[in-house]
Amino acid sequence: MSFNWKRRALLALASATAVLLAACGSGSIESQLEPSRIVAFGDGMSDLGQVGGRRYTVNDGTANIWTQDVAARFNLSLAAAAGGGTSYATGNARVAAHPDAAGNAATPTVTEQIDAFLAVGTAGANDLLIVNAGTADIIAEMAGVTAGTQSSDQMLANVAQAGRDLAGQVRRLVRAGAIHVAVAGPYHLGRSPWARGAGQSNLLTQASTRFNEALLIAMVDLGANVLYVDAALFFNLMESNPSNYGITNVADPVCNSVDPGPGIGIGAGRVNSSLCTTATLIDANYSRYMFADAVYVTPQAHREFGKYAYDRIRARW
Repeated sequence: MSFNWKRRALLALASATAVLLAACGSGSIESQLEPSRIVAFGDGMSDLGQVGGRRYTVNDGTANIWTQDVAARFNLSLAAAAGGGTSYATGNARVAAHPDAAGNAATPTVTEQIDAFLAVGTAGANDLLIVNAGTADIIAEMAGVTAGTQSSDQMLANVAQAGRDLAGQVRRLVRAGAIHVAVAGPYHLGRSPWARGAGQSNLLTQASTRFNEALLIAMVDLGANVLYVDAALFFNLMESNPSNYGITNVADPVCNSVDPGPGIGIGAGRVNSSLCTTATLIDANYSRYMFADAVYVTPQAHREFGKYAYDRIRARW
């Protein structure tokens, strides 16, 4: 009984925190933000091709990642830092831990991405910073459960800590002078084809919720500078009402680009959307699909989330 009441209290606090971070400062706007640049940090959900130009979606040459869509709506360009741009997000990157979701110890964590950014400058008053992480941490922690090296309870505790760690990095950016920081955690991975195929929808939904709750609670006092963009809410809506977003298939990955290696971290020999092009699809009408592989989403889903994030940012600043 004590656990249930504690759980309800945490959920209530997380909900209140989300409202505060979404609404703080959203009254009358004397001058709306027109950012001079956008800087992004994160994992495969935001990677603009940091390694080999490959993105975790259908690589079709369009503005196919949500952060890039946000930038385009502000009439700005956004490119991977490896190519001279300001998007440091890297596929499979965890918030603070090594190795990454696919077992690569060389992938820079979100913490290290921010290290790299702050080493060459700081956030300007007219910069928009976007931070998005959690997917790779959940994948990595789930691997331990699958391998039998940790319990599901330990996984949930580790995921919550990763959420707090991400909040710590957001706080670090604010202390470094960031005024406009948009933060998104993972969508509910329990709704992914990966979760359904593994029979782990419940655990992966819990993990996503734990990460987002911990993130929100740990940055509750940053509402003056931070906007929480609720990816879990948005993708839940997309899955529940796909036709509203031009999507008809929310169950099947549209890519068939099988990776014999560790790929996205959910096992060898699985579809890896970073290898996916318009030549490796099960259906040429891929804009009708929500998922590119068992975890990451299609360009259509990215653009819809980008529009949602942009609208939230414009409403906030």
